[in-house]
Amino acid sequence: MDRMQKLHINELKRLTVDEFKKADKTPIVVVLENVRSSNNIGSVFRTSDALLIEKIILCGISSTPPDKEIHKTALDAEKSVNWEYFKETEDALLKLRAAGYKIYAVEQVKNSISLNDFHPEGKIALIFGNEVRGVSQKIINICDGAVEIPQFGTKHSFNIAVSAGIVLWDLFSKITR
Repeated sequence: MDRMQKLHINELKRLTVDEFKKADKTPIVVVLENVRSSNNIGSVFRTSDALLIEKIILCGISSTPPDKEIHKTALDAEKSVNWEYFKETEDALLKLRAAGYKIYAVEQVKNSISLNDFHPEGKIALIFGNEVRGVSQKIINICDGAVEIPQFGTKHSFNIAVSAGIVLWDLFSKITR
């Protein structure tokens, strides 16, 4: 049996930023509503880069690149992943809906769809909310649905960056099979 050997960075065959920009994307837009932590935003950029996510939309109080704290966790993914800023999340959702996206909050709500059972078709937008308050009810009211990550311990939620990682990986693996 061959011994496992850690790969060197030049053996990973990663895309350049230009190649990333031209690559076919996963038909998912991530919307961050009032995310306070630039580190969380940077982590979402990094995850979105890894999974070829189409775009990130930053809303409200969410910081935007260039930002030292975003860069610290994004590690330049803020340069590869397309992003846009909207002061009002509703304006972003109207634009997405007009472009044919189905819009889903990632939130614990009545009648949410378990991530295990969520099999979207076509273009989707996923909204992740504030670290304390989650996705606002005003935004939930204009969504097509909500997706919930099953949880089994004593805590009622994941960190926003962890939630994004779980949901985006799950959907990426379902879409690209």
